Amino acid sequence: MNKPIETLAPWLFTIGLFVVWELACRLFNVSSIILPAPSEIFAAMGRYASPLLKNSFVTLWTTMAGFLMAVAFGLLLGLFVGWSRTIYRGLYPVMIGFNSIPKVAVVPILVMWFGIGEVPAILTAFLISFFPIVVNVATGLATIEPELEDVLRALGASKLDVMRKVGIPRAMPYFFGSLKVAITLAFVGAVVSETIAANAGLGHLMTQAGSNFQMPLVFAGLLALAVEGIGMYAVTAWLEGRMTGWAFRSQQSAGG
Repeated sequence: MNKPIETLAPWLFTIGLFVVWELACRLFNVSSIILPAPSEIFAAMGRYASPLLKNSFVTLWTTMAGFLMAVAFGLLLGLFVGWSRTIYRGLYPVMIGFNSIPKVAVVPILVMWFGIGEVPAILTAFLISFFPIVVNVATGLATIEPELEDVLRALGASKLDVMRKVGIPRAMPYFFGSLKVAITLAFVGAVVSETIAANAGLGHLMTQAGSNFQMPLVFAGLLALAVEGIGMYAVTAWLEGRMTGWAFRSQQSAGG
């Protein structure tokens, strides 16, 4: 009975948000330079459909390239960090310090190294999104109960056996959960780089539109970015359900 309502709820809330937004802009006579109404934004999307699609594709592929690099590097580094508690305690402060550096401050360095273009956007997406993956994989491995590890070692299992048969499967829910966070951060990193030093992408398009006071186009770019982010989040959530559904089923069984 509640399933159709749950399915429609996101659409109803989104439509309701746009309706309230439109009414507020019209009732209070808000200037389009300050806050364009949704009708103006959708009109701009139709008027500038070609550049929006072109730049959306650039942002999507640079984000995905950086995200896939973050997945590969984050998984390997997470396995290394979580291999032993000594490594975990030694490298964790270093990773926190690196993650505390605002990535917008790194973009000029990447531009000096690689020039203006898509490479800085890819690397910024990578740098901003790999940390959650590393932390979650390492945490999943580091939270193996010492008693369970002692029993397995007493039965003749090596450290590699414990990690391969217990640690890695246990870390998978953490890993796939971190992907949902990392993909949204990857979009942030790519767009930040595009707004500073790029000749294509949604960030570049919005910067140009903002300098020309084309605020409906700026918001159209934001809406396109939101659609891409929601789409990729949905893909990672689907993968999480397919690959780690056993963990959620076991939790539901225990709760029941």
